[in-house]
Amino acid sequence: MNAPRILSGIKPTGRPHLGNYFGMMQPAIAWQDRGQAFYFIADYHALTTVQDAAALRQHTRDAALDFLACGLDPSKAVLFRQSDVPEVTELAWLLTCLTPMPMLENCHAYKDHLARGKVPSHGLFAYPVLMAADILLYDSNVVPVGKDQKQHVEVTRDLAEKANRIFGPIFTVPQPSIVPEMATVIGLDGQKMSKSYGNTIGLFEEEKALKKKVMGIVTDSAPVEAPKNPEVSSIVALYRLVAGEADVGVMESEFRAGGVGYGEFKKRLFGAIWETFAPFRSTRAELAADPSTVEAVLADGAGRARAVADQTMARVRQAMGLR
Repeated sequence: MNAPRILSGIKPTGRPHLGNYFGMMQPAIAWQDRGQAFYFIADYHALTTVQDAAALRQHTRDAALDFLACGLDPSKAVLFRQSDVPEVTELAWLLTCLTPMPMLENCHAYKDHLARGKVPSHGLFAYPVLMAADILLYDSNVVPVGKDQKQHVEVTRDLAEKANRIFGPIFTVPQPSIVPEMATVIGLDGQKMSKSYGNTIGLFEEEKALKKKVMGIVTDSAPVEAPKNPEVSSIVALYRLVAGEADVGVMESEFRAGGVGYGEFKKRLFGAIWETFAPFRSTRAELAADPSTVEAVLADGAGRARAVADQTMARVRQAMGLR
């Protein structure tokens, strides 16, 4: 049986944070040993929110640098910029012609945008179609996602099945792989960690900035001596991600017993985060010292990705009556 073709992406809208790492990067790095892994830095997608050219280029380079620093192996996985494979925009248009408006109107990101009183761009509205093109272009059959992202794969499956009914078997229909470790990471304010909420902890924060953020985590007003519930604590939720099982057990017990204040728990959390990412910081510094290394990885990844994309588009154009 052939190894699965795995596809995932990260949007370069700013420096990656703990939510990006535990929600996408760490699982993706684990998946590189399970099949043919294609990982892209979604700079086209980022244009819905980032409209500063220099910032987008820097965010894109940083995302690649951070991915490599955290353990992505370019000999195992294909890492590339989305915009280095322009065939994806052609495929997105072809899929757009098959996409019913109500399908997009029902997508979570669009509805959330409206609920927040914002005026969505066409790019945000059509975002799921470009995402479908990302997946289908590489004949991906496994798409690791968290539960909150399953809808994107369902849209992709619907469009692939519709195209296959009309034009013949031109697309591989992907399967969502719900990854338990892609659980939602809690931010500084108790909501999902997200750049749009301004509640993130950066993956490579400077020491003082990291400590300030961790010490600023929102808590209730329970006094030091009072018992506290670890199951509803942002501090404990984050600590579980970076501390050993025994240390987590100690913190949970001390929460329930009382006698230890939130300040002490935050100091432990800060220490665990700082130590966990120390090896990655060292590797990142080495990579950053020679920018040509990262550019070479992205260029090689783009060539490997385009080789697959060319085959897919030749098949699609023929079936749909183009050229």
